[in-house]
Amino acid sequence: MSDHSLPSKGPLREYLVISRGQWDEDKSPADIQKAIDAFYEWHDQLVSEGRMKSGQRLARATMRVSKHGVTDGPFAEVKEVIGGYWFFMATSLAEAAALAAQNPCLACGLTYEIRPIEAERCSAFDQTSETPATSMTGASR
Repeated sequence: MSDHSLPSKGPLREYLVISRGQWDEDKSPADIQKAIDAFYEWHDQLVSEGRMKSGQRLARATMRVSKHGVTDGPFAEVKEVIGGYWFFMATSLAEAAALAAQNPCLACGLTYEIRPIEAERCSAFDQTSETPATSMTGASR
């Protein structure tokens, strides 16, 4: 086991990791590249251990699709840039967060949001990330 791994107790679940933010303005390109190179070493090690699944960097171009139509981005109301995503395999959200805390790019300004992957299909009768809490007060199955 590498020094990047955490001990696992129980079945592994999948967690989405969303990379947010931009590089710190006071970091030199050389410092940022050093963190990026260290990230890829860390990433490759965790992938080889089965603790991470690769994702992708996201391009800058974006469009938003809603019931009101399609809008070109980028969008001014987005406070944090989403730069990419990948997946951790961990026994708990806390363990996934501990893996994210080892990411070398944290030192250069990026942050990470970790979300458990829901295996169940969505239902309008269940409280989910899409359901406003106020709409659940009178709901019944």
